[in-house]
Amino acid sequence: MTGQPARLRDVAELFEDTTPDREVTAMAQRIARRLALRRRARERRAERGAGRPVSVPYRYRSDDIDLDRTIEVLTERPVPEDTDIVVREPMRTRRDVVLVVDVSGSMKGEKVRIAAATVAALSEEATARGDRLALVAFWSDAALLKPLDAHVPAGRLLDQLLRIPARGLTNVGFALAVAHAELARSPARHRAAVLLSDAVHNAGPDPRPLARRFPRLHVLLETDGEHDAPLAADLARLGRGGLAAVATHRDVAPALNRLLA
Repeated sequence: MTGQPARLRDVAELFEDTTPDREVTAMAQRIARRLALRRRARERRAERGAGRPVSVPYRYRSDDIDLDRTIEVLTERPVPEDTDIVVREPMRTRRDVVLVVDVSGSMKGEKVRIAAATVAALSEEATARGDRLALVAFWSDAALLKPLDAHVPAGRLLDQLLRIPARGLTNVGFALAVAHAELARSPARHRAAVLLSDAVHNAGPDPRPLARRFPRLHVLLETDGEHDAPLAADLARLGRGGLAAVATHRDVAPALNRLLA
């Protein structure tokens, strides 16, 4: 715990006049596509028996036929098509997620690739599922790059994140406070935050009490350099979430699959 003050910074005052690494952006998009395909395949299996079932036209997924509704449709269509069959599928509930990205220290090498991959993957996933994603970048201060109710393409989010200059200190507590305030505005039934950080907290108050206030707080612990595994484990445990270690950008997709499945 330190007395280091923190404030919410305006996005416009942060950006440096630099161009993001095209290779990093392309890599992140490839990971995002791979993650989204794997998640959608898993969701088809997981949807059975979960949520309140509703009757919908057959979309090559469910085999739970609503016989009464199907008979009603077939009486009006002597030559039916596949989509004239009515099946029961669980109603998907929207999920709101706030991603909290640590940009303190040196945002170079594998650290920037991990951050870019995480942003791109979660953006792609939110688009595919109809979820909403917010993005908070933090160091000793923090900036809300994307609120939940704003539409910002994944490419632009990556551009903004990669243009923020590297900062020295790490105030995890203030970042969680900003993320919690944004998540508290959400009416969604399923709400979660994902903290991407090495958890080396060296500015501001102890972040553990804030972790308790989240409906769900997952931690992606960057282990490619100095990191604080005990603090990361405490935050995930107190936030009723999961903990996954990521040493390279290749670890991002399987880690998010485990945490958000």
